[in-house]
Amino acid sequence: MGKKLVAYFSASGVTGKVAAKLANAIGADLFEIVPEVKYTRSDLNYMNSKSRSSVEMNDRSSRPAIASKVSNMAEYDTVFVGFPVWWYREPSIIDTFMEAYDFSGKTVVPFCTSGGSGLGPSGDNMQALAPGSKVAEGKRFSSRVSEKELKDWADKF
Repeated sequence: MGKKLVAYFSASGVTGKVAAKLANAIGADLFEIVPEVKYTRSDLNYMNSKSRSSVEMNDRSSRPAIASKVSNMAEYDTVFVGFPVWWYREPSIIDTFMEAYDFSGKTVVPFCTSGGSGLGPSGDNMQALAPGSKVAEGKRFSSRVSEKELKDWADKF
């Protein structure tokens, strides 16, 4: 059983809470994917086509900068990557994260939080950005998920 990392991006705090529960449940290290330029409330207004998040999500080549890096990524065998669902997929900052490391030989497990949308094409997108890795089928969780449910799910990987 190798070393595990839970890396997550959380705009509202919901994904962060789930990620912390997951890391605690499985004894994994925790890393927050923090944007170099934090998102404001107006940046996250998906009803405004000119908001930062809308502009990023409409440009598949957008790669928002991340404030810090995982210094010891080579130590991890399994990396759980959490995020809120934006426009039916992973936020662009997750694409930045996936391109920042060599995931060869690692298992990457996406998980998301959402009011109802699932992962959509996120797993396929992440696999394309991490050649040589195995991106497992992920899962959507509500903010009320228990540590036991998270552990039971994560123990499969």
